[in-house]
Amino acid sequence: MNTKLRIARRITVITVVAALCSVLAYGVGWAVREDVLPWESSPRAAGPIGEPAAMPDDDAADAADPTDEPDPSPDPEPSPDPEPSQDPGPPAAGPALLSPGDKGPEVRDLQARLKQIDWLSGDVTDTYGDLTTEAVRGFQTKRGFEVTGEVDKRTLNRLHSMTRVPTRAELTNQPPPGNGGNTPGALDPRCKTGRVMCVDKSSRTLRWVVDGKVRKTVDVRFGSAELPTREGTFHVTRKSPDHVSSIYHTPMPFAMFFSEGQAVHYSPDFAANGYNGASHGCVNVRDREAVAWLFGQVRVGDKVIVYWS
Repeated sequence: MNTKLRIARRITVITVVAALCSVLAYGVGWAVREDVLPWESSPRAAGPIGEPAAMPDDDAADAADPTDEPDPSPDPEPSPDPEPSQDPGPPAAGPALLSPGDKGPEVRDLQARLKQIDWLSGDVTDTYGDLTTEAVRGFQTKRGFEVTGEVDKRTLNRLHSMTRVPTRAELTNQPPPGNGGNTPGALDPRCKTGRVMCVDKSSRTLRWVVDGKVRKTVDVRFGSAELPTREGTFHVTRKSPDHVSSIYHTPMPFAMFFSEGQAVHYSPDFAANGYNGASHGCVNVRDREAVAWLFGQVRVGDKVIVYWS
């Protein structure tokens, strides 16, 4: 009896243990189907049964991570600035054809041509002196040549291209026909009191008048239609005995300014060519001795009247 009871109890225990094992196996199988074991917190990577789960590739993970910034490539070092090129300056002058101390007809021709373009004032001579040297230097500076004060082939060719063959009157300092032949018109009432340079456009004359008395009369030339000499009442604002135009870079000896850049002054071109040319608005005088005398008489503040008689 006791033996049967013990056998029955063992069978019961075995049955209960078997049932528990079946329940446990069922739970494990369900968990494996979801790729999660009861003791794991995240899914396993899918792969063939029996093979270990693949681990992510480090390089691939880095490439896929958008938060990683690419390593900045080093900036190339800036190349040093090139050294500024040295200005070679004007071409070197050639052998001198005419130079200070020379004498002869070639020098006289040179001086007459320089006077035609207002680079030389005074009489034409046959001696290459200081005035000629300075005139040549100014001419070379203006043209961008090497400044030597001597005439080489380049300087002479440029001078010839800008001038004409001098006339006999230019070579011998003879005034052109008609010098001093202009007949003055009626004196403007504004010229009859005080100290006045009375400039009559109708007769092309300038009269120096003091208290209504005419002291000197000279022929004058005016500006062109494009650059006319202004008319009206003015006063001498400044005087410059050896003035050179800052605009045209030409000499304006004995300049007496009365209206901005317009002045009464000596003109070698007027002396050489008469009324075949025109000024840039100034009152040109062709008698150098007369304008030099006038320059000594006129004071800053004296009146200048420009009118038609």
